[in-house]
Amino acid sequence: MASGMQVFLLLLWTANTPQGAGVKVFPPVNFTLTVSALAQVLIHWKPNPAQEQNNSTIRYDVKILSPVPEEYDTRRTHSVRTAALHNGFSACVRTLLLQEDLQMGSDWVKGNLPPLPGAAETSVTNLSCVTHITLPGNVSLHCTWLPGQGAPEDTEYFLFYRYGAHTEECHTYIKDKWSRNTECRFSSTQIKPGEIDNLIVIHINGSSKRAAIKPFQQLFNQNAIEKVNIPRNISISLEQNDLLATWEKPISPFHEECFEYEFYLINLKSGNKQILKISSNSFRLRIDVSSRYSIRIRANHNHICRARGLWSDWSEVVFVGKNKLDNSIAWILTLLCVSTSCTFLLVALICKMNNIFSWRGARRKMESVICSN
Repeated sequence: MASGMQVFLLLLWTANTPQGAGVKVFPPVNFTLTVSALAQVLIHWKPNPAQEQNNSTIRYDVKILSPVPEEYDTRRTHSVRTAALHNGFSACVRTLLLQEDLQMGSDWVKGNLPPLPGAAETSVTNLSCVTHITLPGNVSLHCTWLPGQGAPEDTEYFLFYRYGAHTEECHTYIKDKWSRNTECRFSSTQIKPGEIDNLIVIHINGSSKRAAIKPFQQLFNQNAIEKVNIPRNISISLEQNDLLATWEKPISPFHEECFEYEFYLINLKSGNKQILKISSNSFRLRIDVSSRYSIRIRANHNHICRARGLWSDWSEVVFVGKNKLDNSIAWILTLLCVSTSCTFLLVALICKMNNIFSWRGARRKMESVICSN
């Protein structure tokens, strides 16, 4: 009886013992961080040879600590991340052992890349970039920046951009009064205008005889910095009491439904101004037909197809309608001119008549003097 009770207790203890009890989870080995391109890090590790799988699933938990915190898991033993590296990069990884609903993790293995070398406050500041579709399929890139407060006057800055696997140095700079590069233009790039949420990496380093210039990197979403083109073929007309406007979408690989517009309307008679948001490329509005209006239109991408970019420039001003007040003033001015002209003519005629009468009087006087003699 006692032995039977012992067997029962043993079976009960086994049934309530976690399936992973006694299983050790070892951290990965040979964890490395390698800069594989501008602002790109290859994170690599190997499975621990001491790790027993035992019908379990092995995954890896990866945690990016800086510059931008991020955590994810993967089956692979490598990962590629794009990040600005001028202030360094830090990450860690651990092994995850999955048994049915049970998950066990090893200790973390950590690695880091040091900040890029250079003197403090010599990096560029206020970096800003804009892309523009100049022709179908061609994208230009324009970047501006300010020199670092600690950068010597002889500092030369050099800009590189990376898009995917393509890296290119700028060759067209604009300089400040100390002849330092503070602006760069690429008339043509490898940026693909139809892509969504791809990153553009900007890297600016520098040189100086008086200090080590610290590089600077920044990531831009290509859609967020695209300045949209102006709407094309704008047509404005009047139909009784309605203003009718139509136009074509800007030069872009995206379809018409991917755009939104702002319609800037000014009543030149009353001075009233309106900015109307429009989701299509046509518009009808009831207006005061006795007024004259100025109209401009600009475009941007909407949230349906991609991230909103930068608003286009305003189109050239289009005028429509008649201003009766202006017409009245024109009539008044015309009447004033006519009346002034008539007055001058009348005065001239009177003066001429006076001259004739004066001449006749003088002639009679002379004839009387001659006859008396």
